Amino acid sequence: MAKLTVEIVTPEKRILSVQADEAIVPGGKGLFGVRPGHTPFLSLMEPGPLTLIDGGRREYYFVAGGFVEVSNDKVLVLADVAESVTGIDVEAAKRRMQEAQERLRGMSSDDVRFDIEQATVRRETARMNAATMR
Repeated sequence: MAKLTVEIVTPEKRILSVQADEAIVPGGKGLFGVRPGHTPFLSLMEPGPLTLIDGGRREYYFVAGGFVEVSNDKVLVLADVAESVTGIDVEAAKRRMQEAQERLRGMSSDDVRFDIEQATVRRETARMNAATMR
């Protein structure tokens, strides 16, 4: 049976390169699955869990947005940040989320940092949710 080659790359380093039966990716419009033979495409990614399935075994990663390219049975994940869910520090993510929420309370939506703080809340919430998939 054909396999996908899945690569997760951040600006700092290659996180992994593996073979898998399926990848489930947090796309800009929601989760989508990719299996061998999938039509080529390019998509934005939102912060969320990336699931790799191989032989019934699942591995979970958190990606903090970026792009994914699917072509010729290869899934190339170009992530702003990526990490295995087993390495997520939930308390640190919760603290970052709460700090961003506190800063948002004192801002108007016209403030230049408003979108940045909202993105931090979304990213850290997604990181904490991904950590539950261990």
